[in-house]
Amino acid sequence: MTNDNRHLQRESMLLRMLWMVIYTIVWQLAVIFLGAVVVLQLGYRLFYGAPNGALLGLGDSLSQYLAQIGRFGTFNSDEKPWPFADWPTPQAPQGETPHSIAPAAHPVRDEEPKL
Repeated sequence: MTNDNRHLQRESMLLRMLWMVIYTIVWQLAVIFLGAVVVLQLGYRLFYGAPNGALLGLGDSLSQYLAQIGRFGTFNSDEKPWPFADWPTPQAPQGETPHSIAPAAHPVRDEEPKL
């Protein structure tokens, strides 16, 4: 192995270590945020009797993001997570059906002219 190759590998590893430190900090923040989503979802479920669809999607995509960070940090993947890759797309829920609110009916129009 030449000195140039060793130098490039060393720079590559130092840069990866920097990204791993940054993603470790992002991981810690994302775990706190996911915990907040869990608490909100629990409260919503207790109040309405079914989970919130938006929180289901957010929780799933955030969980996938944390998995991407874990795979990158443990050298299972060389692909850096978001913002260098697309944000994970939430999958269809496998548990309860989310709470849905029917659209409000339009009020009947009064066709009589106003004076």
